[in-house]
Amino acid sequence: MKSLFSLLALSLAVAAAQSAEPAARTITTGTLLEEMTDLAALARWPQPTYRDVQFSSYDRRSTTPEAPGWFSNADGFGGEPIPGFAKTLRQPEGGKPGLYLLADVRRPGAIVRGWSAGMEGVLRVYLDPPAEGENANDGTLIYEGPAYEFLARRSAYYLKAAGIELDAKNAFIQQDADYLPIPYSRGLKITWEGNLLDLHFYHLQIREYADGTIVKTFDPKTDLKKFEPQLRAAVGGLTNPTGGEEGTTAPLAATIESNRSWTETLDQKESAAVRELILKIRAEKLDEALRGCLLRISFDFSQRPQVEAPLGDFFASGPGINPFSSLPFTVAADGTMTCRFVMPYRKTVRLEIVNHTAMPVELEGRIRVSPWKWDDGSMYFHAKWRVDPDLFASRTMIDLPYAFAIGKGVFVGCAAMIMNPTGVPTAGGNWWGEGDEKFLVDGEKAPSVFGTGSEDYFNYSWSRPDLFAHPYCGQPLDSGPDTAGFISNHRFQVLDAVPFEKSLAAIIELCAHSPTPGLSYARIAYYYARPDSIDDHRALMPADMKIQPLPRRDIQAAGGATGAKILHFDDLKTETTAGKLETVPLPLATHLHVAQWQAEKGGKLKFALPVEKDGKLSLHLIAVHRPDGAVVRAFLDGKPLTVYSNAADIPLRSAFAPRVLNVNFQPVEVKAGLRTVELECIEPGVVGLDSLWMKVE
Repeated sequence: MKSLFSLLALSLAVAAAQSAEPAARTITTGTLLEEMTDLAALARWPQPTYRDVQFSSYDRRSTTPEAPGWFSNADGFGGEPIPGFAKTLRQPEGGKPGLYLLADVRRPGAIVRGWSAGMEGVLRVYLDPPAEGENANDGTLIYEGPAYEFLARRSAYYLKAAGIELDAKNAFIQQDADYLPIPYSRGLKITWEGNLLDLHFYHLQIREYADGTIVKTFDPKTDLKKFEPQLRAAVGGLTNPTGGEEGTTAPLAATIESNRSWTETLDQKESAAVRELILKIRAEKLDEALRGCLLRISFDFSQRPQVEAPLGDFFASGPGINPFSSLPFTVAADGTMTCRFVMPYRKTVRLEIVNHTAMPVELEGRIRVSPWKWDDGSMYFHAKWRVDPDLFASRTMIDLPYAFAIGKGVFVGCAAMIMNPTGVPTAGGNWWGEGDEKFLVDGEKAPSVFGTGSEDYFNYSWSRPDLFAHPYCGQPLDSGPDTAGFISNHRFQVLDAVPFEKSLAAIIELCAHSPTPGLSYARIAYYYARPDSIDDHRALMPADMKIQPLPRRDIQAAGGATGAKILHFDDLKTETTAGKLETVPLPLATHLHVAQWQAEKGGKLKFALPVEKDGKLSLHLIAVHRPDGAVVRAFLDGKPLTVYSNAADIPLRSAFAPRVLNVNFQPVEVKAGLRTVELECIEPGVVGLDSLWMKVE
């Protein structure tokens, strides 16, 4: 009997252990580093749960959507009507700067993203401040120094302090953001000491866990050494992403005729997940095919596909092929497009591509699937694309919805595809993205995420036209000049994903520097949601899936070019000593064509430049940059011109697609009259000349 009772007790203990809730997970610097590359974790409701909250320098006159001031935009330049902080702790006096409260959190959490466009002054970061009412200090001081360094470069600071030799590449520092996680067990307090008239743009993204969540506070002296394996694994996984877990791979191949569709259905007995989807198409007009072929992915026979987007735009770099590599997506120069977002389902996944173009399309690729345990925390992947093709962009702001969803889920990123038909040649004047991001979660009246500008959301600043690619963000397309033409931006939210239990409204404002009719704004939102969620997506129509062409536009003497004299190369008499010179069409050019010179080494192109008065000349050449572009040197009346980097050689080259960009020369003294500009070919290639603008002061 004793033996029987012992066996029964043992079996009951085992059953109880099996049915019990899993032990609560302790959040550490190491677990957060592991999460940085864990795309599968995004497909389950987070445990432990958290809120994503952003502290930023947004304009405090903005409160709720129906209140005055919703579109106020004084958010970090200095001299704001209301300081962009939680509280003023000490007014400036006696030549001493003021002290301001940036964040005060009294529950477990973690810093998961910082960003700044340039924040002067001193930042002090305290972890685990005492509870309200306790007579103690501000907590453990882990940073005191330049504000920008902590917000945008803290990983380099802490790696150096820990004595760790590691080339982190762009794993943590991504443009003007830094993603090194900093957990804390009880709370966070950050103060800023500085002059309110100075720049103070900032974002601080935090996870706010429920009270009782076990979090191990970051120790800058020991954590990075202790979790060095996770640190190095995060760097490797972010900078060299793979599809994760192994599985079964099936090839995909088809010829899809005009106005026909192709489908592939995987029907399984057990739940599974797509781990990797790789697609490539060939067509006579590839850009049109990538926009005109509609990708639909349906899980478990849903009649509302959870994924619906133009094929190319689904991969976050459209229109066309614009190479980049990130954690969830890679687009290769040969047109191979890879998605690594994990897509679980209970029984069935159905892929469909509908060819809305007038040409046949050749498809090839593969899909990799592996087992998945479907449970109450599992979620379907959603990717919904929409476009507003004919907007009037101006300083008068409008809210553009990215995702409106009702249900339970997690927002994990988005991409924007812009056609900006402005004639202003400079970012100061042709910038389209002055508007802020605003996320309202679970019926919030005021956004828990409220930003300071579209480029700030996408992790860069100052409306830069640079092309860049990082694990979580990128700008793979900017055809120019500056931020005119075709632009594509994306950001993926992994550590800083936004959970919602009941609803989500994800919005980014549209606000442009100059009045711009005919702007096209397409975008795609990526999120996970539990079954039975609903969103505001309208099924896409063939008319939606057209690339809006750039119109002919005259260069405007506005923005950074205010007061400039504009000359198009149609109006200039050019001559060459060697190589063919002709007018050729170019859809990216301001007049839709350029003067194209097939330059030979040692050859020269000359033209006369009319200068109306003596003074200091600022000359700006709008020229085509392309993979086979030439390298030239420029001369004015026989004297060399240099660009702002002091370089004499000017490579008119881009890594992949053609771009129409400003070449900005350093100012030189000139006399009134016809001056001679000469371009000398140093390395042979193509020179495309659009226009120029100049000022004499």
